[in-house]
Amino acid sequence: MLPVIHLDSDADMPLYRQLHEKIKSAILGGEIGRGDRLPPTRELAGLLGLNRTTVSAAYELLESEGLIRGHVGRGSYVEGPEERLDWPALMQPADTAPAGHTLDSAPISFASSRPSEALFPLDEFRATCREVVDSDEAAQILQLGPAAGYGPLRRYLLRQARRRGTAGEADDILITSGCQQAFDLLQRVLAAHGETVLLEDPVYPGLRNVFLRGGARVTGVPVGEHGIEVEPLARAIEKERPRLMVLTPNFQNPTGTTIPEIARRNVLALARRAGVVVAENDLYGELRYRGGEIPSLKRLDPSGDAIYLSSFSKIAFPGLRVGWAIGPRHFIARLTEAKQLSDLHSDQLSQAVLLRFAASGRLATHHQKMLARGRERLEATIEACAAHLPPGSRFTRPEGGMNIWIRLPEPVDAGELAARASREGVSFVAGSHFAVSRPHSHSLRLSFAGLDPEQIRSGLSILGKVARNSLDHARERNGDTHVLV
Repeated sequence: MLPVIHLDSDADMPLYRQLHEKIKSAILGGEIGRGDRLPPTRELAGLLGLNRTTVSAAYELLESEGLIRGHVGRGSYVEGPEERLDWPALMQPADTAPAGHTLDSAPISFASSRPSEALFPLDEFRATCREVVDSDEAAQILQLGPAAGYGPLRRYLLRQARRRGTAGEADDILITSGCQQAFDLLQRVLAAHGETVLLEDPVYPGLRNVFLRGGARVTGVPVGEHGIEVEPLARAIEKERPRLMVLTPNFQNPTGTTIPEIARRNVLALARRAGVVVAENDLYGELRYRGGEIPSLKRLDPSGDAIYLSSFSKIAFPGLRVGWAIGPRHFIARLTEAKQLSDLHSDQLSQAVLLRFAASGRLATHHQKMLARGRERLEATIEACAAHLPPGSRFTRPEGGMNIWIRLPEPVDAGELAARASREGVSFVAGSHFAVSRPHSHSLRLSFAGLDPEQIRSGLSILGKVARNSLDHARERNGDTHVLV
């Protein structure tokens, strides 16, 4: 039988983590014996006043650590402790999401920044796969590939980049497993010994975490209405003396903001004077729905030293995991050495399929469809935010990408709102999940690309209602009855 469990909804640790720790402590301390049956998730959720998914997430963690085992139709039973390796003690603690990060299981989910699989051109993709497998090169493609990537794709992407000005004659290219592997390689080559890295704040947590795990000193520079703020960046460069800065100039995740050209030039000038490496993450750059294209940092950099990162993930098939890094030839050679130490070889089949999909013109056709649908979804999100969010809310109005950043009126806490919204069937990611040096506790990210316009309008209608109720309750707790108009 479980001991009495008390959870703190105001704590930084998510509720499912708190519940996991309480049950784990009871198992290891002998309060719950080997073979004991845990309460069903629905029953325990009712007893503790939690969402059932919160209890399920705690049970999943316990099962992954070998402490309990679920049996279909019978429930979850305690497995440990027993005489076996103490894996949690042997392993480094895992990175945990801050409070307010909800599981992506709600019927209307604004939580995932990825394209809708409903838009995938599956017939064209199947035809492309058949053409690659039926080709004379099929056996060679199915062999172990070079660490640098599939040669024909590398040459194709480099030619494209040179035409667009995102690669010079002295540059080379490395194919990576999405942009995430490129971030990891940058950390290994440039920030493996505690060097300082400047990041936008808020920022995509996968980018932040890869440098933190590698032991880098990570400093956040605030993002304003027009992307990273140049004056705070200048102060951070002077004070922190960073080795590297990583920026997302186009439709930044999570804010959707874009850095204007003059600010891009100023950023490059600051970096040149201080000897800071600039890595440009252009993952969302191909998703511009309106407005004119702004030259990339790589294109604007007169020194040619900027590193350019991109991927097929946001415009084609993210599951194929094909991205790339472009930079000075000597640096790409060093990056390739680091990649080879990690995975030795590359997956040539997915790269060959994407090359064929692009070279055949199918990618361009699909890209135009993605732009049309993305424009509709962005417009629906902006209109629904204006119509449904509580008075005093502020939100970005990007010209492309997949994300909108919302700041709710105080004292609404986005983490608490996430739990309430999830119970109503709507999920999103709270701002604290993206924090670097600032809490962002009143902010949240909406990712709209995976939803059709009707789902967006319905989801924001629900979210707006929950947010207004949360605002009223928060003000009542604080003794503030003033209502913004």
